[in-house]
Amino acid sequence: MGQWFYAEGNRQQRGPLASEELIALYQSSRIAADTLVWRDGMAQWQPLREVAEEIGLVLAPPPTSLPDPPVDPVAEPVADITPVAPVAVPPDIPLPPPVAAAPAAPRPAASPVPASAKGMSGCAIAAIIGGACLVVLVAVLGILAAIALPAYQEYTLRAKTTQAVAELASLKVQIAESFVANGRCPVNDDDGFLAADGYASGALSAVHVGRFDNSHCGIEAELTVPGQDKLDGKLLWLDFDPDQQHWECTSDVDDKYLPLECRG
Repeated sequence: MGQWFYAEGNRQQRGPLASEELIALYQSSRIAADTLVWRDGMAQWQPLREVAEEIGLVLAPPPTSLPDPPVDPVAEPVADITPVAPVAVPPDIPLPPPVAAAPAAPRPAASPVPASAKGMSGCAIAAIIGGACLVVLVAVLGILAAIALPAYQEYTLRAKTTQAVAELASLKVQIAESFVANGRCPVNDDDGFLAADGYASGALSAVHVGRFDNSHCGIEAELTVPGQDKLDGKLLWLDFDPDQQHWECTSDVDDKYLPLECRG
């Protein structure tokens, strides 16, 4: 029932697969009910459990929780802990009344003593520590962003090429059937085939149908991803060998942006 793709670790895309292969992966525990899957015609990726009925998959029942262990009736009770009363602090000792003294002879004025420098307050120390922690946190976040952003961009571009290959799946079937029926490779504008720009959709701007130099039938699809020079204007080639009834996918796009079946 269509060609399926699944997200390994919900990152790496795998496929295309038949429904039976998807079921076998689940039964061998290589994918789970919450693994994201997709096929042509679906608006977005969905968990496997949402399409289980469509592909005829019987999901395993959720595990039952174990009962709580019984309470030991002879266990010793926990002794009450009596809070310790706070220790009273004695009041300050009052100073004795001043004793009148005979006036003393005047003394020469002493030189003023410079005030000693005061140490930093607790608030100042806390502010310095907090500032240092903030600098470290910003540095760590910067490192994580430098790692995660390129990985996300690669994932996004790979999703574009995977979508383009998936959109050509039905055209591959039509080309193979036409060759069997007519004994030659079909071309654009043949009965049942559109002009090259008639297949424009999603990440595809044009799809050329015809015969390659090796006499194989094939598809040359031009990608359109505005603002992404790594994909925009690049080509996908799907080569059909009539003798082997086999399709081969190649491209001038960097391998890391291609689905597995199109990598050189």
